[in-house]
Amino acid sequence: MIKAPIYTIKGTKTGEFTLPKDIFEAKVNLNLLAQAIHVYEDRDHVGLRNTKTRSEVNRVTKKVYKQKGTGGARHGSRRANLYVGGGVVFGPRPLHRILTISKALKIKAKNYAFSLKASEKEVVVISGISKLAKTKEAGEFMKKIGGARFTFILSEPSRPAIKFLRNLKVVRSVFYKDINVFDVFYGGVLVLDAEIFEKKEVKK
Repeated sequence: MIKAPIYTIKGTKTGEFTLPKDIFEAKVNLNLLAQAIHVYEDRDHVGLRNTKTRSEVNRVTKKVYKQKGTGGARHGSRRANLYVGGGVVFGPRPLHRILTISKALKIKAKNYAFSLKASEKEVVVISGISKLAKTKEAGEFMKKIGGARFTFILSEPSRPAIKFLRNLKVVRSVFYKDINVFDVFYGGVLVLDAEIFEKKEVKK
């Protein structure tokens, strides 16, 4: 049975919250976790790296010098890769690829990430975050629970809190329905909105 401390928006600890067993007590499969994270990381690489070949560089096409009688090698134009400013041979070209992972594996990987965070005591629950009225309140709350980086995982009714959380550099806010394994794994301290469980977005 995994438990997480539950706090009010003022940073007062009111007890412990029992986290859902099927999500926060999953036996971690590191291979699947790494595979899922790799898929999300790869999407940040847009694949636009490009070098120009000799047919694409903007240089004169006039023959460098006559074919015979110079004692030097034969050359056609300054666009050749041998010259400064010439084309690049076998350089990187644009490549757009999309790695995918099945929906079932996405869910499993996300649960593994949640379980890993819970085992490392980096999960807390917050009640009343929908009543957040100032960015300062959120900053004071984070000072009390401690941590360098935070991810607030919110329920839909707590949407108004986003406008206060987004002013903090070390905070990222995301709705529970949109959370993925990358957000969880690299999210720092996970602050779960208690209303997620009350609204049964997560089955207890």
